[in-house]
Amino acid sequence: MKRTLICALLLAAGSVGLRAAEAATPFNVRQFGATGDGHTKDTAALQQALDACAAAGGGVVLVPPGVYLTGSVVLGAGTTLKFERGASLVGSPDIADYPLLPSVRWEGEFRPGHRALLAADHADHLTIEGPGSIYGPPINVSQLRDPRGPPLIEIANSEHVLLEGFSTQYERLWSIHPVLCRDFTARNLVIRSVAPNGDGIDVDSCSGVLIENCDINTGDDAIAVKSGRGLAAWRLERPTENVVIRNCTLVSSIFAGLAFGSEMSGGIRHVQVEHCVIGGRQNGISIKSRNGRGAYFEDISGEDLTLVNAGTFLDINLLTKGIQASDPVPGAVDQWSAFRQVRFHDIKVSGVRTLVSADHMPAARPGDGLSLTDITGTCGRGITLAHFTNVTLAGIQVTGFEGPLLMVTNVTGTGLEHPEAPVSK
Repeated sequence: MKRTLICALLLAAGSVGLRAAEAATPFNVRQFGATGDGHTKDTAALQQALDACAAAGGGVVLVPPGVYLTGSVVLGAGTTLKFERGASLVGSPDIADYPLLPSVRWEGEFRPGHRALLAADHADHLTIEGPGSIYGPPINVSQLRDPRGPPLIEIANSEHVLLEGFSTQYERLWSIHPVLCRDFTARNLVIRSVAPNGDGIDVDSCSGVLIENCDINTGDDAIAVKSGRGLAAWRLERPTENVVIRNCTLVSSIFAGLAFGSEMSGGIRHVQVEHCVIGGRQNGISIKSRNGRGAYFEDISGEDLTLVNAGTFLDINLLTKGIQASDPVPGAVDQWSAFRQVRFHDIKVSGVRTLVSADHMPAARPGDGLSLTDITGTCGRGITLAHFTNVTLAGIQVTGFEGPLLMVTNVTGTGLEHPEAPVSK
C-alpha cells in the first residue's frame, strides 16, 4: 500500500515536473514562421509567438540570431521577450504597419498616435532582454507628428517591468517611453539616437524607477523625467517619483544629458542621481517648466556626478520652457511650478561653458532650498541665481571663468558672500 502510494506520488511529481518543463520551453519565433532574413516581414509570426506566450500565462519568447523586419507588435503580461546575440529587430518603413491608436501620451497630452514598434499596455511582469539589438523604422516614419509616429518601445499602465542588456538605434522620436508604470527598471542598455525629439528614455508619470549602468547618447535629452502637461495632468495626480539613476553615461548632442520637465504637471519628486557622467550641448542637467504647468519639482538630489563638454552643469528655467498646454493650470501663483529641496553635491566639471544658469524663476513663486556644494573643475562662467530662498552654497572651487563667480537677484541663504568656502563640518 505504501509502495503504491509512493509510486503514485512519484508519478504525479513527474507529471508536474514535465508540465513545468513544457511551460518553461521558450516560444521560438522561428517555429511560428519568422524568417529572420531581413527582407520578409515577420510581424505576423512575431505576434503569433507573443500571443501564444500570453495565452499560456506567460513565458519566454525567444528571438534567435537573424534580422527580423517587423511592424508594431504587442507584448502581454508575464512575457519575457529575449533577443539572443546576433538577433536584430528592424522596424518596417511602412506606416501602415503601426496601427493608429486613439490615445497615446505625447509631449504631455493624450492624443491619437501610432503604436510603438514594441508596445504593451496593462502588461505586468514584463521583460525585454538582450543581448540583441532593436532598430527603429526610418525617418519617413519617425518624423511623423500629426499624428505622432511610433516610438521604439512604449509600455503603459504596467507594473514590474524590466528592460535589460540590449541596444537600440533610432532617430527623431523617443526610444523608450514608460508611461503610468510602477516598478520600472532599465539596466545595461546602450541607446543611440540622433536629431531633435530623439530622446533616449522618457520616464512619464512613473513610480519606483531604477535606471542603472546605461550608456545613452542621443540628439535630444538622453533621459527626460516627465509627468504630463496642463490641467488634465495636474488633476490626474500621477507624479514621477521614487527614481534612482546611477552609474550611467548620459550625452546629448543637441539638448540635455538629463532633463526634468518641461511636461511635469503631475509633479516630479524623490529623484536621486548618482555616479554618472553627463554631457549636453545646451545643458548637462536641465530643470524646465513654464506658466500653466503648476505642480512641483521636489526632493531631487545629485551626487558624485561628472559634467563634461556641456553648455551648463545646471540650467533652471521655470519661466519659458516647453509648449503651452491646451488646458494650462490657472492661478497667479499656481500656474507656476514649485521648486523645493533640490541638492547637488560632489560635482566635477570640465569643458562647461556656464556653471549654473538659474535666473529664469517666477518672482511670484521663488525656488526654495537649492543646495550646491563641493563643485570643482573648470568653467567659462560662474553662477547666476534669481528668486530663491534658503540657498546653500559651499565648496564652489572652480577655475577658468570670466567675470564674477556669483551673481544673484532676490536670493537669500548661506554662502552667498563666499561660495568658495569649504562645506561646514
